[in-house]
Amino acid sequence: MKSALLIIDVQKGLFTPPPADAEATIERINTLSAAARQAGVPVIFIQHQTPDDELAQGSDAWQIDSRLQVNDGDHRVGKTTPDSFLRTALGPLLIAKGVSHLVVCGYSTEFCVDTTTRRAAGLGYPVTLAADAHTSHDKAHATGLQIRTHHNATLSNIESFGVLINALPAAEIRF
Repeated sequence: MKSALLIIDVQKGLFTPPPADAEATIERINTLSAAARQAGVPVIFIQHQTPDDELAQGSDAWQIDSRLQVNDGDHRVGKTTPDSFLRTALGPLLIAKGVSHLVVCGYSTEFCVDTTTRRAAGLGYPVTLAADAHTSHDKAHATGLQIRTHHNATLSNIESFGVLINALPAAEIRF
């Protein structure tokens, strides 16, 4: 089974102000990306963009957070919805690379990470959710860490897609 690492929306504008556990989340993502590259696994950065100035393509806010390690051989995919597959180059890229399993991490847990994980499973990709390498900002109803814990439990208990969604700490993920 060939994996790919999806790093979703870890962008300057989305990490200002920092979401919950931001520094540790970025460190874990960097550890995952280094391990993926060492194993010859594609590393794919997903970047959200909006038509307005908030996350306009090419703007400072749209840029990948400078604390992330990005290599020349890494891939970038732009998106305009919480779904990293919808109207993007992600699906064709995964097919071209022969990918059959996804490791997912990044931002925002309850939007883009959740939607992309569900869509991937719906397309038949088993998913390993890096349980401590995705994050969100605090909301009125829950902290970012509570949101992460909730989604780790919820997503890893969905069986109806017919493929496994597994939530594991980043340190336990092997490529």
